Amino acid sequence: MTPFTEKVICIIQSIPEGKVMTYGGIARAAGSPRAARQVVRILHSMSRKYKLPWHRVVNSKGKIALAEDEAVSTQRLYLLGEGVLFDDHGVIDLELFQFHPEQDVYLFPPLE
Repeated sequence: MTPFTEKVICIIQSIPEGKVMTYGGIARAAGSPRAARQVVRILHSMSRKYKLPWHRVVNSKGKIALAEDEAVSTQRLYLLGEGVLFDDHGVIDLELFQFHPEQDVYLFPPLE
């Protein structure tokens, strides 16, 4: 596993209940601001193995980025259950709900 992947996993694991992060925000916090698509790949391939709170990751507009209707409904229900609110257009207020991790969040012990 690359150091970037480890950092991304640790950052996603650190997103608290009731907060969200964007793909780009995670990439920036992991030290590679242009790697939002890599964050998508990591979420897709490693969410189950590392029990990642995948539902707490949204796009830069504060919207659910999934295309499949069932997955969108599931993510929305999970977020609503944690107290994250959506406006009438399905947008999350990132000023209110976005998590900003500490600079050293990715210095957690390596994953096993």
